[in-house]
Amino acid sequence: MRFELNPDQQDFAASLDALLSASHPVAAARAWAVGDHAPGLALWRRLTEQGVCALVVPESNDGMGATPVELVVAFEGLGRHAVPGPWVESAAYLATELSGASQAAIAAGTVATVAVPPHTPYALDADVADQVYVAGADGVRTATAGELHVAVDRARRLFDVTAGPVHDTADRAGAAFDLAALATAAQLLGAGERLLADSVTYVKQRRQFGREIGSYQAIKHKLADVRIALDFARPLAYGAALEPSARSVSAAKVACGDAAYLASRTGLQVHGAIGYTQEFDLSVWITKVRALVTAWGTPAFHRARILDSLVRA
Repeated sequence: MRFELNPDQQDFAASLDALLSASHPVAAARAWAVGDHAPGLALWRRLTEQGVCALVVPESNDGMGATPVELVVAFEGLGRHAVPGPWVESAAYLATELSGASQAAIAAGTVATVAVPPHTPYALDADVADQVYVAGADGVRTATAGELHVAVDRARRLFDVTAGPVHDTADRAGAAFDLAALATAAQLLGAGERLLADSVTYVKQRRQFGREIGSYQAIKHKLADVRIALDFARPLAYGAALEPSARSVSAAKVACGDAAYLASRTGLQVHGAIGYTQEFDLSVWITKVRALVTAWGTPAFHRARILDSLVRA
């Protein structure tokens, strides 16, 4: 199986990276964390124009849409640049779970969010969403936002929800959950890559005892371990995109989560005391990784799914 992107996918990744690099997403994330949504919503509109919200929406009534590979490409970019907002909830879960006009609204850029108990009990950024839903055994219900809960990542604003009437009874919850978990894995992969890149840049600049700290073998080994972990996680993410199954998605989520968490711990260690400061941009990715590791299924849940699939095989 080949895991290289085709030319169109490479161009898509490059265009997203260029857009995000020029859009100051870290500033948007910091503003989002304190309730100023204007920069983040402006970025949402620009990414919608790039087609990010419509990646998994069928192009015609035959039910055939794009493969999840483009979704992994996009969400790796979102993670690398720490883009705020309920992207997984809108562009992955709800774009798969909803149908008809509601699905078309998601593709057109409507900001929507969803709670999916028990794995996702809160609705992310419900205060800014145009539509809030809660998914359960009877389908998707409209919902209203309640109390705000402070998350470790301040740009992830979590809200209690109160369910309303049934909105859509289509049974696509399993596929929607797996796609959301895969998108989260891709975000973790992108965040891990950014943490590694920033750490490598820092250790080439920081000098101690008359030499760059990156020249010390112990530092090299730690960064090399992160590089290996990310390189082993990436094929699992793209493999799950090409041949999605509960086992492949869970394997991708576990591997990308472990690799990104290793990147965050190593980045914090090599940066020293400055890595602990909220004002330093490294904290944006460290807290995001910590939040995403348990989002859309904890590592224990996904490991149990892998074990169960192997036992039943």
